[in-house]
Amino acid sequence: MTPIHAPRRSRPSLKTLWQQQFDAPAQEDVEDSLALRVFVQALVTVGIIAIDVSSADLTGIQGTSLWAVPVSIVGASWSWFRRRSRNIPVKFCIAIAMLLALATFLMRILAERNDTRLALAHLLIQLQVFHSFDLPRRKDLGYSMVIGLILIGVAATISQTFTFAPVLLAFLAIALPALTLDYRSRLGIQPRGMRLTKIGFSLRQMGAVLGVTLALGLVIFAFLPRFQGYQIRSFPVSAPIEFDGQFDGSTITNPGYVNEGSEGSGGEASDFGTNQGEGGEASEPGTVDTNSYYGFSSRMNQNLRGEMVPQVVMRVRSQAEGFWRVLAFDRYTGQGWEISRNTEEDIDILDRPRWTMRFFIPLSPTLNRTREVIQTYTVTAELPNLIPSLYEPKHLYFPTEQVAIDPEGSLRSPLNLTDGLTYTVVSQVPYRDRTRLREASIDYPEAVRRHYLQVPEAIAPRLQETTQAILARSANPLTDPYEQALYLTQYLKQNYTIQPDLPFLDPDDDLVESFLFDYAGGYPDHFSTALTLMLRSIGIPARLVAGFGAGEFNPFTGFYVVRNTDAYAMTEVYFGQYGWFAFDPIPGHEALPPTIRESDTFGVLRQFWNWIAGWLPSPVAGFLNGLFDAIASGASRAIAFITSLFSRGWIGGLVGLALLTGVGFLGWLGLMGWRALRYRLWLNQLPPMEAAYQQMVRWLETEGFRKSAAQTPLEYARTVSKHHSPSKADLIEEISHTYVQWRYGDRTPDLGKVRDRLKALKTNPVEQRSGK
Repeated sequence: MTPIHAPRRSRPSLKTLWQQQFDAPAQEDVEDSLALRVFVQALVTVGIIAIDVSSADLTGIQGTSLWAVPVSIVGASWSWFRRRSRNIPVKFCIAIAMLLALATFLMRILAERNDTRLALAHLLIQLQVFHSFDLPRRKDLGYSMVIGLILIGVAATISQTFTFAPVLLAFLAIALPALTLDYRSRLGIQPRGMRLTKIGFSLRQMGAVLGVTLALGLVIFAFLPRFQGYQIRSFPVSAPIEFDGQFDGSTITNPGYVNEGSEGSGGEASDFGTNQGEGGEASEPGTVDTNSYYGFSSRMNQNLRGEMVPQVVMRVRSQAEGFWRVLAFDRYTGQGWEISRNTEEDIDILDRPRWTMRFFIPLSPTLNRTREVIQTYTVTAELPNLIPSLYEPKHLYFPTEQVAIDPEGSLRSPLNLTDGLTYTVVSQVPYRDRTRLREASIDYPEAVRRHYLQVPEAIAPRLQETTQAILARSANPLTDPYEQALYLTQYLKQNYTIQPDLPFLDPDDDLVESFLFDYAGGYPDHFSTALTLMLRSIGIPARLVAGFGAGEFNPFTGFYVVRNTDAYAMTEVYFGQYGWFAFDPIPGHEALPPTIRESDTFGVLRQFWNWIAGWLPSPVAGFLNGLFDAIASGASRAIAFITSLFSRGWIGGLVGLALLTGVGFLGWLGLMGWRALRYRLWLNQLPPMEAAYQQMVRWLETEGFRKSAAQTPLEYARTVSKHHSPSKADLIEEISHTYVQWRYGDRTPDLGKVRDRLKALKTNPVEQRSGK
C-alpha cells in the first residue's frame, strides 16, 4: 500500500510569530480598580516628596526629585488606558532606561561612597517613574507600593527636622485605604466609586486606625533601646571636596570677621576694627557680629559688645549629650585671649588614605576610663574652618584630603564649613570620676606649667590674694584642685551677675580686675575668663575653651538643633595623668557640663519625658517624676522573674499576675522607706545649717517646686516665693538668706530660730508670722 502522508504544515515565519506576540491580548489578571491605582500613585507621590523634603535637610537643595511626580502621574495614566495591551515597545524602552539609571547610580556611588542613601533613593525614584508606564496587574501596583515604602524609610533615615512628620502622617493616612483596596481586590471585591464610603472604608474607621497606629508608634519609639555603638562602620560624610592651595593649618577664617583689610560677611570693618584679623591688636572696642560667634578665631577680643541674632548653624546626631568643642586658648592678653602656638611648626597636618574618609587623630595619654561616642554633624550655615567635636576625638570622617590639629586639640579644615556639609566624629570621651580627679597629681609637666599658668604680673598678687580669701570662706578646707575649681565655679555663679550693658574697657584696664572688683560681673564669657585666671593664680593649670552647647534636643528626629547663640566659652582644668575637664561658671548653666553616663540605652525615653515634662505644670511633673523614679528601680529584676513564671503555662501566668501585684506594692513601700532612711542618714552627716536648708528644699520639692542645679539659693527663693502666700514667702527668703550668709559670708546662724522658721513653714505659717 502506498502510505498516506498528512499534508505538510508550513512553519510560521519569524515575522508572523513576532506579530502574534505583539498583537496577543494582555494577561487575564488585569487590575481594573481605579481607586487602588489612585491611592498607590498618591502613596508613591508622597514617598518622592518625602525624599525631596529630607534631602533638603541634608544638602540644603530642594526640588531635586519633584520632577518625578508629574512624570509618574503621566505614566500611571498611560498604564490605566493601556492596561489590556502588551506594550512591548514600552517594555523595551523601560528596560533601556533602567539600565541607564543603573549606570548613573553606579557612577554616583563612586562619588558618594560614604553615604549612598540619597543615591539609592534617586535610583528607586527613577525606576518607579519608568515602571509607572507599565502597570497592568495588581502585583505591579504592589511593586510600586513597596518602592513608596522604601522611599519613606530612606527619607526617615536622612531627615533632620520636624518637617518630615507631616509627610509621614500623609503617607500613613494614604497607606491605610490603599492596603484595604489591595486586600479587597485579592478577594475579588471591586469598589463602586472613588469615595471612601464607596470602597468600604469610613472616615471614622480610618481616623481610629490612624490614631491607634500613631499611639503605638510613639510608644515603641520612646521605649526602643538605643544601644551604645554603631553596628556598622560606614558613617555619613559629604562628597569629597577638593582644596586648591597649600594648607598649613595656621589660618582660622571666620565668615563674620574682617581679614586682611576686607569686610566680613557679617558686618562693616568699623564694627570689628583690626582686632579680628590675623594681625592687629586684640583689645579695641567693637560690636559683635550678629551671625558669627566672636570667639572662633586665633584671637578672642572680649572688649566687644552686642548680641547675636539666633540662627540654626548645625544639627548633631550623637550617642551622648555634650559640649561641641571648637578651639581653646592658652595666652591671656589682658582683655581677651589668643593661641600662642599657631605657626606652621606648631600645627600638625593629618592626611587620610585615599581609599577612606577616616582620619586618625592622636589621643592624649590618660589613666581615666573612657567611652566611645559617635557624632554626626550637618552644617546648616557658614561656619569657620574649625571642626566641632566632643572631646577627645580619635577618628574623623571628613570630605577633605587633609585636616590639621593644634596643640590645644582643636581640629581645623582647609575650607570653611558650608551649608549642607556632613561629617562624623568618633570621640573617646572620658568619664568624670570625682574621686579619681581629687587624687590627681599636682606635679605638672613642664609644658603644662609653661603654657597654662600665665597670669599678667600687674594683677597676679591681688588676684592670688582674692582667690585664696574666697577659698578660705568654705566651711570645709579645700585642699585638692578639683574641689577648689568647683568651689570657685559656684562662687562666681552665685556672687556675680551677667551685665548686658557693661561699658567698654579703657586701653589700660584689665578684664579680670574690672570683672571682680569694679563691676561685679560682665558678659557670660567674662565669667570663664575670670575663673581661668583665678585658678592659674593659685597654681592650677587652666585654659579657655570655646564651642557650642548641646543645643535643643528634638526627641522626634533624634537631633540636637544647635544655634549660633549656643556658642560660649568655659574653663578647662588640667588634672595630672587624667587630662582636661571643663567647669562652667556662667549663671544659669550647669557647673559641670553634660557628659556621658554609665548607661544611655533608654536615653531617648528620658529626653522624651523631659520634653513632655516641660509642658506640664510643676506639681504634676514633680509627682510623675517621683512616680517614675520609684517604678524604674525594680523594673529590670521583676521582668526576668515574671517572664519565668509565664513560661510555665496558664497556672504560672495566674501566679505571676498575683505575685506581680503583691510584690510590686511591697517593693514600692520598701523603696520609699529606704529613700526616707537614706535621706535621714544623709541629713545627719551635713552641718546643721546645711541640713536645715536642705530640708526646706526637700519640702518645697514635694510641693512641686523642684530646684534646678543651675539655680543659686537666692534665685530659687525668689522663684518659689512667687507661688506662695506672703507669709510663706517671707519664711522661705529668711531661711535662704541665713543659709547664704552662713555658707559664703562666714556668719554664725541662730539655729534655733532657723528650725522654728522651718517648722512654721511646714505647719501654720500664718500664725507664726502674726506671733513675730
